[in-house]
Amino acid sequence: MSQILEFHFNPKPKDDLIFDSFCFEPSNVYEKRMGSLYMVGILKNALPQNVRFLDNLAQTIKGKYYKTISANPEKSLKESLRKANESLEAIAKKGDVSWLGNLDFTVISLKDFELNFTKVGDLKLFLLRKGQIIDIDQKLKFDDIEPYPLKIFGNIVSGKLAENDVIMILSKDVTTAFLQENILGNIARFSPFDPKKLKDLLNAKREQLTKFSGICLLIFLTKELEGLKEKETLSQKRTLKIFSFAELFKEVRLEKRFISLIKEIFQRKKATAKPTPQKTKEKVSQPKLRLQKPHLALPKISLSLPKIKISLPRFLFNKKLVLMLILIFFLLIGFLIFEKGEEKELRAYQEKMNQIESKVSQAETYLMLSEKAPQVKNKANTLFKEAWEEISPLIGIASTFPSNLASQILNIKETVSSNLYQLNKLTEIQEPEQVFEFSLKTFIPQKVISSGSDVFLFSPYAENVFKINQEGEEGKSSSSPTVKNGETLEITRKFNSASLWGDSVLLFSKPDQLTILKDGQFSASSSLPTPYLDFNFSNLSTFESNLYLLDNQKGAIIKYTYFYGSEWAFPQSWLSPAIKNATDFRSMAVDGSVWILTKNNEIQRYYAGRLQETLEIDVFPSPKLVSKIFTSSRHSYIYLMEPTQKRIMVLNKSGELIGQYHSDKFDNLLDFSVSDDGKTIYLLNGLKLYRFSI
Repeated sequence: MSQILEFHFNPKPKDDLIFDSFCFEPSNVYEKRMGSLYMVGILKNALPQNVRFLDNLAQTIKGKYYKTISANPEKSLKESLRKANESLEAIAKKGDVSWLGNLDFTVISLKDFELNFTKVGDLKLFLLRKGQIIDIDQKLKFDDIEPYPLKIFGNIVSGKLAENDVIMILSKDVTTAFLQENILGNIARFSPFDPKKLKDLLNAKREQLTKFSGICLLIFLTKELEGLKEKETLSQKRTLKIFSFAELFKEVRLEKRFISLIKEIFQRKKATAKPTPQKTKEKVSQPKLRLQKPHLALPKISLSLPKIKISLPRFLFNKKLVLMLILIFFLLIGFLIFEKGEEKELRAYQEKMNQIESKVSQAETYLMLSEKAPQVKNKANTLFKEAWEEISPLIGIASTFPSNLASQILNIKETVSSNLYQLNKLTEIQEPEQVFEFSLKTFIPQKVISSGSDVFLFSPYAENVFKINQEGEEGKSSSSPTVKNGETLEITRKFNSASLWGDSVLLFSKPDQLTILKDGQFSASSSLPTPYLDFNFSNLSTFESNLYLLDNQKGAIIKYTYFYGSEWAFPQSWLSPAIKNATDFRSMAVDGSVWILTKNNEIQRYYAGRLQETLEIDVFPSPKLVSKIFTSSRHSYIYLMEPTQKRIMVLNKSGELIGQYHSDKFDNLLDFSVSDDGKTIYLLNGLKLYRFSI
């Protein structure tokens, strides 16, 4: 009934992006009542513990779908989605809510051309029919996620399909690529649809498509093809062919029958070599020769093969024997070569370790000199980093080396890491102070911002704002406030981002609503003029009377100037038109200059719309995925959050490292905020709010 084509585009390893497709065909008569089940999922900003998140979700839906006792696929799909919501709620109850807002997932059931589907997130569904392109997911009314109880999957759309219809599920970036390259239009013009033409078309656009990461699942409805499935990956890959001794000697078979035959031959040889009675008598008269011992008699035995009578053809015996000897010979040669190669390899490793040890010794010398000459400390840091890069590949295989070499590797590793932690100002926080812990049934925060002694938490998926008030106790420093009970500030609006606005908090709701929170009271909401039709901001920051919004999909920074009351001037594109690489932007902060965190973990400083300088985040351990940058005109430092390595980094505005703060408790970092004086950092980690001082 359907042919399935799966395309994974440029699946380079990315720490924060997981995507996959899942296709389930009925395997028995009971499952055939429900038809086929197809799913596509994407998890952005993924944490390491969620590497199996999509697989587990797909198996949950599939398991319930085919086990539900129903003759109606739509009812079965509803039951499976209810089960999926329960499973996701259980995950959230354990404190892992990092996937909220980062999950794109589509589920399709198909039986006898009857279609049922639902989706969450930015995946696109198109129906291609007789040259037409129909955006079918526009028919689905998407409600916002309701976290009480948690409800991710909601409405289902049903419809009737026809033979030769094509359903395409595309991730957001792949949709953009298909539209830019007119691939979608070309596919729609295939009449009839031809998978080979599709592959030729995609191969012709390979260079352009490998710049995007994402997925395409295509379902072609036809009566001639039954459950055919193909999967392709468009990326630069090489295949290594492995040589195998097993393949070389696959003709050799040492069967039990052959081994027993050899024994039988030698037994017959012994029988033919027995002495005559007369000779025996002579030898008995000389008992000291002990002719009863077979091994002493063997030299006198004639081992002439022609005298041996066997039922097996002689040429067959010789061939197997030769093959067996060749096998033994090659195995012996291989063993000797391996031994020699292993010895040579160990000598190379030992020489490498001696070089690393010499570099570490030189770095320690620089470190001792740094007390009198601080400028050489950077040389020590550089040498220790080089030593770490060189020794890191050996740490994991140290146990396979001789004990003296393994001990040398581990000792140098300990020396290098301890010095690097000290030089890179890494503070380990064993037990960060917990300010508040939320209950799944009351509130699931996603964002945090602090103002004065108040901390505000909110979510794009739930109404209201939660406020925590902190006040200094008498006799104690105001930097160590006590926590008062939190309270809910009620408002029928959900907020996506926030920024300080003088002594107020400016809250933004998509697509264009602004609300001011001051002294625990909300002002009336105002609307921002929309800069362009598909504007989709990802970051907000303020400076004086100006508001800046970042759209990292378009690579645009939009600036608004405040007039009076609730009026904002018409939006202006702030970046210079000469800036071409703005789609690399990940996060933004403004203090007069605009600071951009790029996807390459670099910090770019812009002024008047033009790039002024680029700062490297030169710390140990090296950054993998920094997710947020923060600074303001009232803060002297730049603050960076990296959830994958459970740390906050602090730099001055010249790029020099001030400190970094790590804790194993920071295992689900969602957002952070910095106190007005810049000395206290508030961390939203799952359902817990932590704080620490720097």
